[in-house]
Amino acid sequence: MRGHIIRKLLVVLIIVAPVVSYTGCKKQAKCGCEGDILFSLTSTPSTLYWESGSSIFFYTTNDQFSTYNFCNPGEMFPKLDDSKSGDILLVTGDVFWDCNYLYQSSNYSYQTYSKVYVIKVTDVVSNLYGKK
Repeated sequence: MRGHIIRKLLVVLIIVAPVVSYTGCKKQAKCGCEGDILFSLTSTPSTLYWESGSSIFFYTTNDQFSTYNFCNPGEMFPKLDDSKSGDILLVTGDVFWDCNYLYQSSNYSYQTYSKVYVIKVTDVVSNLYGKK
């Protein structure tokens, strides 16, 4: 009789223990321009590349491995009138994961130094280094 009660308690514990100890899934960051902000750049020196009326991407001068694609190139092209592709400019904006990069990287087990982000740019200014 006593062994029967202990056995029932063990069965109940086996069923209840995982439910009580479950802390939930780790939320994966939403990707894309309307996703979760990973970090922000403030007047970060960056080498920008573009073709007229097309997309804009850049590398920061202190991280040549990561690519940042503009979420809003149409809004920023007027600020690039006095610059040419390949110039170093100061970029400010909020950074998000690029969805294609996120999906592809989840399919591979190896890590890569090269990351791809999207950025909602709020400002791009010339990097004059004190020149007037």
